[in-house]
Amino acid sequence: MKRRLLLTLPGWIALAGAARAATPAAPGGTGYKVTLEQLQQAVVQRFPRRYEMGSLLNLNVQAPRVRLLPELNRLGTEMVVDAAGPALARASTGTFDVDFALRYEASDQTLRAHQIRLNALRLDDMAPGPASLLQAYAPTLAGQALKEVVLHQLKPQDLMLTDGLGLEPGSITVTAKGLTIALVPKKML
Repeated sequence: MKRRLLLTLPGWIALAGAARAATPAAPGGTGYKVTLEQLQQAVVQRFPRRYEMGSLLNLNVQAPRVRLLPELNRLGTEMVVDAAGPALARASTGTFDVDFALRYEASDQTLRAHQIRLNALRLDDMAPGPASLLQAYAPTLAGQALKEVVLHQLKPQDLMLTDGLGLEPGSITVTAKGLTIALVPKKML
């Protein structure tokens, strides 16, 4: 009996170590990590995007530059927007500056943008009429450009150990280096 216990002890120690490594993230603690570079790569794959405002105006939104806002627990982006169409005397370029929170979507194991806030819209050389039209629609356009944009997708192998331990992704914390996703006990259905 003692021999069997001694043979299984290393397995239990390894399992306990894995469980400790997969516990909910705390400041300075562990959890699933996503770097700023990984976030930027995921965003670049989903742009450029094109939006039409009736037959008056076409907007092409280029890939945003992602920035970390740990003090707000949010991410920020600045997106270059090219505007053209019959409502403009000539094509114009500008930028959207937005920030947003993140949420985990369990159905496809993704991190998605939500609670999008427009901070600024800057337009270069645009006539006042079209500029005011674009300013009026800017929050909606920024929301459409980033609504439910997938910023990261966890792979099944990323969650294999935590799933076996009865854990799942929980709260998402923005840090100075990227994201930390807490691993919490699974909810029982």
